[in-house]
Amino acid sequence: MGSGTALPILLVLGVASAQAQYLGRPLGALSELHHGVRGRVFAVDSRTLFLQDFHYDGEGPAAYFYVGTSGRPQAAGATRLRDERGGAGPLRRYRGEGVTLALPDGKTLRDLRWFAIWCDEYSVNFGDVSIPRDLEYPRPAKVGSLRGVHGVSSDPIVVVDAQTLLVPNFSYDGEAPDAKFWVGRGEKPTPQGIRIPDENGKEAPLRKYDKKTIVLTLPGELTVFDIGHFAVWCEAFTVNFGHVTLPRSALSNVPPSLKMLGVSPQSKLNCEVLFDELAFEVRWAVAGDSIVLQLVAKLEDGEYMSFGVSGSAEHSQMVGGDVAVAWVDKQTLKGYAQDYYLDAKSQCAGVRGSCPDERLGEKTNSIRLLNAALVNGYSIVTYQRSLRAADELDRAVLTNASQPVIWAIGPLNSRAEVSYHHHFTKGDRFIEFGRPPLWNCPMPEGEDEPRVTTQAPPRDRQRSPDSQKQKEQTGGTEIKPNPVPTPKPVPRVTPWDIPGIQCYEPPDGVFYAQMGPTGGKQGYSAITGHVGWGISWYINGLLIPEITVVRGRKYTFVVEGGSDPDTPARYHPFYITSDPVGGYYHKTEEEKKGVEIYAGVRRSRTGELLPTGVGRLCNWTPDTNGPEADEFPSFGAYQRSLTLVCEEGSPGVVTWTPDRNTPDTVYYQCFTHRYLGWKIRVVDECDGEEPQESRIVQTALPADDLRQEESIQ
Repeated sequence: MGSGTALPILLVLGVASAQAQYLGRPLGALSELHHGVRGRVFAVDSRTLFLQDFHYDGEGPAAYFYVGTSGRPQAAGATRLRDERGGAGPLRRYRGEGVTLALPDGKTLRDLRWFAIWCDEYSVNFGDVSIPRDLEYPRPAKVGSLRGVHGVSSDPIVVVDAQTLLVPNFSYDGEAPDAKFWVGRGEKPTPQGIRIPDENGKEAPLRKYDKKTIVLTLPGELTVFDIGHFAVWCEAFTVNFGHVTLPRSALSNVPPSLKMLGVSPQSKLNCEVLFDELAFEVRWAVAGDSIVLQLVAKLEDGEYMSFGVSGSAEHSQMVGGDVAVAWVDKQTLKGYAQDYYLDAKSQCAGVRGSCPDERLGEKTNSIRLLNAALVNGYSIVTYQRSLRAADELDRAVLTNASQPVIWAIGPLNSRAEVSYHHHFTKGDRFIEFGRPPLWNCPMPEGEDEPRVTTQAPPRDRQRSPDSQKQKEQTGGTEIKPNPVPTPKPVPRVTPWDIPGIQCYEPPDGVFYAQMGPTGGKQGYSAITGHVGWGISWYINGLLIPEITVVRGRKYTFVVEGGSDPDTPARYHPFYITSDPVGGYYHKTEEEKKGVEIYAGVRRSRTGELLPTGVGRLCNWTPDTNGPEADEFPSFGAYQRSLTLVCEEGSPGVVTWTPDRNTPDTVYYQCFTHRYLGWKIRVVDECDGEEPQESRIVQTALPADDLRQEESIQ
């Protein structure tokens, strides 16, 4: 673990009270040359400087923070630093403030010889300090490994900074009634110690851990210099399950925590509400060449939240967008943040659609997960990315202009990848990431100023007063979140009653296969138990009906699912298979083993299977001004609100005669996408009576115009 990595606590807001004066390795006082520059400079870690009691009158025409490798300060070959707010403009006035500065990527204090306040316009040094060649800057320290009873074990613990412990590969069997993380004076734990909140901010008895890496933060003003050990301790029975000593000699040069510096890289966070109904917020802080973002939302289990840069520089556009997809698994409490490129408005299939970057190219995940928590029912995920585009799948985050953004909330599919969103950006949404910090979100109850860590949830929400007029908080009072409640089981949604297509209907054996919406929570997902992409097959106007067919009888499927393979969202070849998932085209060779296809493909001379169920696109289209799908009491009422819209062109045709070798259950699916279809029951004979008229809702083409094609069978 490299130095300067105490990032899980980056999103801290507010000014802490004056604490221990340990600020890192002192470099000395700034020379007091011009414009009232003075202050003391400390090395916090390999890439961070702290200015204590920094003064500058702000009157210089173009003064900046600079570092360089030459013998004395000069602009040639030097590196300009962003200020403590991430700004790139000339320095403002400072009146005895604490200022935290980050070096750009690739630079460490070992590479540098001086730090200065330098005026570009007149090439004048306003004040500087030398950086020794043999500088031993603060860095994280490793101590011992946990070993004890109840399966307690870990790799060597890392003291990341004076208030942060990283416990790699921690295990504990979870069987004891009152085990806690514990610290105290002396080399061994005693009942006089102090309990430490777990990685989710809880002080409840520890659950089972199986080789999980966790980050723990010492509460309040407590530092590693105040304690002599770290342990897993049973508070009720005063039993030590395993501990490590924290020798003072090993910790003498660890970095100070950001809280100890009295100011974070951003003295305040930015915050914007994205979707108030689910308390979806984005919070961010620009630090150096990167940006740290935190997404917070009230999500159901199995849902994701996504946020990122629009695919267009002029307006909010999903296609071409670069987003982070984040969620917290409510069973394991493990958090995820993945880099996605939105190639098209379709599920990820091969290298097209809405895909994780790493599905499209190696080492393209440009997002670093810092921390995740589930607090009071809120999913909180903190991650970091570069301001620059790290590869061709990324879009830059601008700090000198407003830019359009996009967001969405929806269900994860069986691959733990995004499925079609329930909620998403409507209209254009712009954010100026480089603005002066502004908290434009509801305030946690009882607070005048937001003080947010990766463990602080939005509580009972109340609108804040004008953010410009909020009081300045100067106390260091610790905020402890309420214990996380056990998630209540989500009641299964009752699916719409959609009658199946019986073996005697339609009399001519012709089915019309078209595309349409999944019908909200009562539709596809409730019927199948799988997450859909927001579109699915409609057969004879019905949403994924179960079809019953008879062996030996010939059936014709008129397919209108799209014919443009270059646009994945508009290309859905129809086929019949033994596979309940579908998407044969993008399966691996291993996944294809054992999958049978009964109709809808042909084999080329090279042996490749090519889809034949391809035709023009017809969509059952909802009224954009009408109610949402979940507001309809029945599928019949919902179906009457849909309009069939067809493009120019001809449909495709798939013919199929099930025989004695056909299984009792097969599936109609999309050849290029997963989970768009449903079941076909195959019977030997039809016992039902034929109705007087068919239940076809609407046909799109006279039967006389059908073009017959042979299926693979």
